[in-house]
Amino acid sequence: MSWEEDLRQKADLINRALDLLLPPSSAYPIRLHEAMRYTVFAGGKRLRGALLLAVSEMLGTDAGRVLPAAASLEMIHAYSLIHDDLPAMDDDDYRRGKLTCHKVYGEAAAILAGDALLTLAFGALTRLREKGFDAAVVLRVIQEVYRAAGSQGLVGGQAVDLESEGNPVSVKTLEYIHSHKTAALFSAAVRSGALLAGAGEDELQALSDYAAAFGLAFQITDDLLDLTGDQALLGKKPGSDLAKKKATYPGSLGVDQARETAERCVEQCLHSVARFGAPAGFLRDAASCLVNRET
Repeated sequence: MSWEEDLRQKADLINRALDLLLPPSSAYPIRLHEAMRYTVFAGGKRLRGALLLAVSEMLGTDAGRVLPAAASLEMIHAYSLIHDDLPAMDDDDYRRGKLTCHKVYGEAAAILAGDALLTLAFGALTRLREKGFDAAVVLRVIQEVYRAAGSQGLVGGQAVDLESEGNPVSVKTLEYIHSHKTAALFSAAVRSGALLAGAGEDELQALSDYAAAFGLAFQITDDLLDLTGDQALLGKKPGSDLAKKKATYPGSLGVDQARETAERCVEQCLHSVARFGAPAGFLRDAASCLVNRET
């Protein structure tokens, strides 16, 4: 099976879990639940959730048992996109080739949909107890996710990203933005999958190193795509980072050096999971695909 097919199968599992966890669009208040579902099911590879499933499977835990955690991370990712697209943030009209949530449902409904998704995500994590996981393990996963999603994770990265628009930034600041805005949620996915599968400390450290390098490479290639990508494939107009004077690796280091940095990150990913051998195939392929991604 190819990596792409494996990813699609994992995405299908996560989508079915999301469909069960999200309130139906017919539930009152209807507009709110429609807005939540609109963004969650507006496309996306489910890469964060898929990485969580892959790590758990690699370490011997069935994917079905960890699906609530995978779905939770995808809800958090969807909430972050809703808020990121708002006029007060990045002010984007399109995402994945579709109108953004606030363009369809209005800003107020979009904000509330994001709030509701973030809240529901933590409710989903509590469902891990129903899958037979010990309360102490579930608590540790919840701690991983709240750190990744909060002011010392995703939200903190977004804050510094906005503060840095139009200003010269150091490489250290740029690394902070990328490691928090993007890599933190990837780290939560990988580490949560490892914790649920009972990983030892050495295994957890190796996977943490993988996730940090993966998240940085992902964001750098995202920045490169904004400069060089195809609008039909991206689902949004390229060049928005440049127009908003965003702090990016290509903008600070140039395209060639940014690409070289991403390639070094991929090498680090491969080195970090070498100890796991063949069962880490999904993780290796996921990292190797980053340098050639088109979306």
